Amino acid sequence: MRKLCALLCPMLCAAAVAFAAQHSDALGSSPQAPASRPLPKPRDSASAPAAAGPLARRVEAYLRHLYALGPGFTVKVGEPQPTPIPGLRGVSVEISFEGQVNNLTMFVSEDGRYLVQGDLADMQADPFAKIRAEMNLSAAASRGPQDAAVVVVEYGDLQCPSCRRLSEILRGLYPAYPQVRFVFRDFPLTHIHAWAETAAIAGRCIYRHDPAAFWPYSDYMFDHQDTINADNVWDTVVQQGVAAGYDAAAFKACMADPAMKAEVDKSTAEGVALKVSNTPTVFVNGRRLVGGDRESLTQYIDYELSRTRATPKP
Repeated sequence: MRKLCALLCPMLCAAAVAFAAQHSDALGSSPQAPASRPLPKPRDSASAPAAAGPLARRVEAYLRHLYALGPGFTVKVGEPQPTPIPGLRGVSVEISFEGQVNNLTMFVSEDGRYLVQGDLADMQADPFAKIRAEMNLSAAASRGPQDAAVVVVEYGDLQCPSCRRLSEILRGLYPAYPQVRFVFRDFPLTHIHAWAETAAIAGRCIYRHDPAAFWPYSDYMFDHQDTINADNVWDTVVQQGVAAGYDAAAFKACMADPAMKAEVDKSTAEGVALKVSNTPTVFVNGRRLVGGDRESLTQYIDYELSRTRATPKP
């Protein structure tokens, strides 16, 4: 993945690139589709897709030339679709190499001259409303007022060292921001952390028994990351379950309950839908912050608090 990401870095940084082909083909506009139609994902080659249209082929040819994407790279460009901006169409691009895949969304002018990398922003809409709407926080571990105007949501992994550092930062912020709701959502990175999922399931059991007990539990797991391993994690979480008020047998039964793993999976799927790929990823009223350094976190919280103070109550 590192090789593919390094190759595509300029693509991600460029705001726009001129689509000037040496031989300009006569390209007509694609048939209009309903405005609400989502951008299609490129089809897999095994599904025998219809031949790409001239505009999609031109985008592919330009990207291959610009980034030297030879035969070893697979480039799939979806058919351009209408956008809210007249004369600009959206295209989905999938570039794969040796099993690594990078998905992008780009925009191309209908005359085939300009290609734009970036997001379309509707300045009349709240840019973070959709993100907030995709979060289900009703059964999530949280501290602070349930009706708080500012909500900080962390997608984290109890085995993640960066999450441990964020935990230390947050413990210093809780007293300073009693009016803010802080929420933890499970996002165990099972492919690199051997005991993260077990710890997450235990956290769901402890939360179900006593929501307030989740926070001492998560603090303990973060603080003892260096001594917990795949061999002793089971005994560790059982010990913590008992400390939270469980009978040992009842806690073990909860750990074996498929519903608890399903809760962790649901939280993880929610993070994936929000394009979380690294932990910790934090959202302050929907505003994304990867890593959660103290300076940026307090900047976002203070900004959102100032907005709530400036908004008159109905």
